[in-house]
Amino acid sequence: MQQRTEEREPMMKYKLSRTQSKWARWFALWLAGFLSVIVIVPWLFVHTPGGKHESSQAVRHEGSPPSAEEAASMRIPVYVSSKQMTDRIALETYVLGVVAAEMPVEFELEALKAQAMAARTYIVRRVLSGDRIEVPGSEAVVTDTTAHQAYVNDEELRRRWEPELYATNMAKLRRSVEETKDIVLTYEGQPIDASFFSTSNGYTENSEDYWNLKLPYLRSVASPWDAQLSPRYKETVTFTARELQRKLGLPAAVPVTAGAKTGLKVMERSAGHRIKHLTVGGKSFTGREFREKLGLNSSQFQWSYANGTWTFVTFGYGHGVGMSQWGANGMAREGRKAEEIVKYFYTGIDFGKASTLLKGKSL
Repeated sequence: MQQRTEEREPMMKYKLSRTQSKWARWFALWLAGFLSVIVIVPWLFVHTPGGKHESSQAVRHEGSPPSAEEAASMRIPVYVSSKQMTDRIALETYVLGVVAAEMPVEFELEALKAQAMAARTYIVRRVLSGDRIEVPGSEAVVTDTTAHQAYVNDEELRRRWEPELYATNMAKLRRSVEETKDIVLTYEGQPIDASFFSTSNGYTENSEDYWNLKLPYLRSVASPWDAQLSPRYKETVTFTARELQRKLGLPAAVPVTAGAKTGLKVMERSAGHRIKHLTVGGKSFTGREFREKLGLNSSQFQWSYANGTWTFVTFGYGHGVGMSQWGANGMAREGRKAEEIVKYFYTGIDFGKASTLLKGKSL
């Protein structure tokens, strides 16, 4: 038995040496391949085809537009009127605050999304233009008031809503912003003047009929939804003869004749069925001037006089140019998507990206 064992030992040693040789060859090949990967793959990440060296941590190539995430994190300097100071707010956070301030959160999601696109477009256009009109100081580009776009922060929304309602409303607002992230409304590649207002009189207004500036995408369109939905569609206000005279800056009281005919006469109406020009006691006013002097809701109105009192009935609420918010909600209730809504109220527009338009812009 001992002999058999002694005879087998050399055979076992021979077999082990062959196995070791085989594994040594495989290990050498594997090691060579592994070292190649270690050397070559990082080289691919840090070298461009033209040989230009870049940091291996670079997110994007030199000269490429920022990503949607980078654009979203851009800080918008907003003048906070309650604090009388400028606060820098991330772009998409700012858009959410504008939607919360400018449109009822109870509106349909697609209407809120349309508002988010309009709000984002407004601020991108303002940043690119460098406009600082009606902004205190030199840091901010916009205020948090309706002089530009109203804006509310998270702290205010928490005060406004109970915790459970806050969670529900914020989830809806976040969806409106996230589902339209980075989208702006453009005409010929540039962000539009995305004006909006509360309630139409049944039509929106051509821009030149209110601002004396013709913009091809701000054309009059029908908005039949407002009359059925908006609580601000129709309103009645009264003035004494003396109040009317004072507010209009007239030297004498507005003349009143028999048969309820007065010294007010419409000279021209706009494409949006509003009063474009009228005369009062022989003095000429634009419909906008008359509306603003009297603080009327709209420049479409009817009037009457009785027992020393002037009564005005207005139709619609706001300047009437651009997107009607209640009209947008009416369209959303009919199943229209946000993209359809904005393309309806803003004629001939397209969609662009804030990240592309804000390329290279710093604030």
